[in-house]
Amino acid sequence: MTTLLSVEGLTKAYPGVVANDDVSFSIEPGEVHALLGENGAGKSTLVKMIYGLVRPDSGTMTLDGRAFVPSEPRAARASGVAMVFQHFSLFEALSVAENIALGMEDPPKMRDLSARIAEVSHAYGLPLDPARLVGTLSAGERQRVEIIRCLLQDPKLLIMDEPTSVLTPQEVEILFATLRKLRDEGTAILYISHKLEEIRALCDAATILRLGKVVASCDPREKSARELAEMMVGKVLHQTKSAGQEMGEAVLSVRNLSLPPATQFGTPLSDIAFEVRAGEVLGIGGVAGNGQDELLSALSGERKSGDHIFLHGQAISRLGPTQRRHIGILSGPEERLGHAAAPDMSLIENALLTGSVRENLAKNGFLNWPRTRAFAEKIIETFDVRTPSASSAARSLSGGNLQKFVIGREVLQRPEVLVVNQPTWGVDAAAAAAIRQALLNLAASGTAVVVISQDLDELMEISDTFAALNGGKLSAKVPAAGLTVDQIGLMLGGAHDMEVADDHAEEALHA
Repeated sequence: MTTLLSVEGLTKAYPGVVANDDVSFSIEPGEVHALLGENGAGKSTLVKMIYGLVRPDSGTMTLDGRAFVPSEPRAARASGVAMVFQHFSLFEALSVAENIALGMEDPPKMRDLSARIAEVSHAYGLPLDPARLVGTLSAGERQRVEIIRCLLQDPKLLIMDEPTSVLTPQEVEILFATLRKLRDEGTAILYISHKLEEIRALCDAATILRLGKVVASCDPREKSARELAEMMVGKVLHQTKSAGQEMGEAVLSVRNLSLPPATQFGTPLSDIAFEVRAGEVLGIGGVAGNGQDELLSALSGERKSGDHIFLHGQAISRLGPTQRRHIGILSGPEERLGHAAAPDMSLIENALLTGSVRENLAKNGFLNWPRTRAFAEKIIETFDVRTPSASSAARSLSGGNLQKFVIGREVLQRPEVLVVNQPTWGVDAAAAAAIRQALLNLAASGTAVVVISQDLDELMEISDTFAALNGGKLSAKVPAAGLTVDQIGLMLGGAHDMEVADDHAEEALHA
């Protein structure tokens, strides 16, 4: 079989770091090839070089036996390389067809393009209405737009970066069926994911990067997820302790919370009700865009909601974020750069932003810089944040390291309630395990923890109880132990969520 893409000795260096160091690997036609590595291992830089976004300092690539030197993404696409990015690049106020046309060099008439979109999307099991506004689509449907935009290019190689992070289990199965169909037709797929069980289920081969170098290659179907993770990090990983310790009284209570969306394409919250006890980890699952951001904003105090939120029975809905932090309600939003952290501020300054009250970093209007620096350095040391110093700007950190800093900053303030959204988004296996363990340790100390996440494996690993958020409505809370993937999928999709919850609660009661 002729090699489709051959990468030989690719090297790319930036000031102070070698992102890729003499990287070599190859992909065959019709092969699903995984690219694995920790945050900062060099995966993103490597695929950017293949897609023409970054120029290598040295090394060569060949595609279909010819020299491949893409000067820009347009040149890569013309050669048969397409890429679906982790973060969607879509305009919400435009239709599906209009968004796809924007990504084409010479789009046909809109009527012809719409017909082609409908034809291709149905052929690959990803049906789309070309006339629908993207702002009205679910996260899974938006990903379909990105994939169909690529498929219309008839690619030889499709690069996918964390493609399942916003999908329900049922949507993952649909995506995998589509990728297997593409594989069978001869399309090669370069697949990046931190979900190692998915890698084992889908991929034929894997290349593992560590600190910019290729350290191993294997057939992932012959390895366990733990073996793959340990190859990535170069050390033995410790198993996360399971949840399930004794719980205390209700700390946080939410009663009949309804809230209009903050933006035109936001999701209204409708009659949300739940409570979290001391020592409990409540996992809230949901596909992106179903009210997660709105719920965190209401709980953190960024949006006021009337008398619907209570701490130890006392109404706190009218308190703002600073006042809530003072009484012990802390939060970590999904968007780490811009919401959880100020990009151009140093880590010291970012530590001050949320820690000033509980860590006594200011007094009588004067900032205590030595104490603030010590707090930032404690976060860096405790959570193994890879950074030259506490004075580094937040934007200079990799996504995974910034996430460790953001979560560590909140955990070390000893909250009574901690609410986090996507705590391990885009974080490698070792860092994710450390963050999850920190949340479990916090719960063991008596904190009520609410984890909002699209990663169902994560929720099942650390949660005592589980509820699903769909269209701004929250299902009944059920014990997490024993929940099946099918039950979770139904709850996430909003189908029979109350029946699933009631049935599982009854099963748990009689167990």
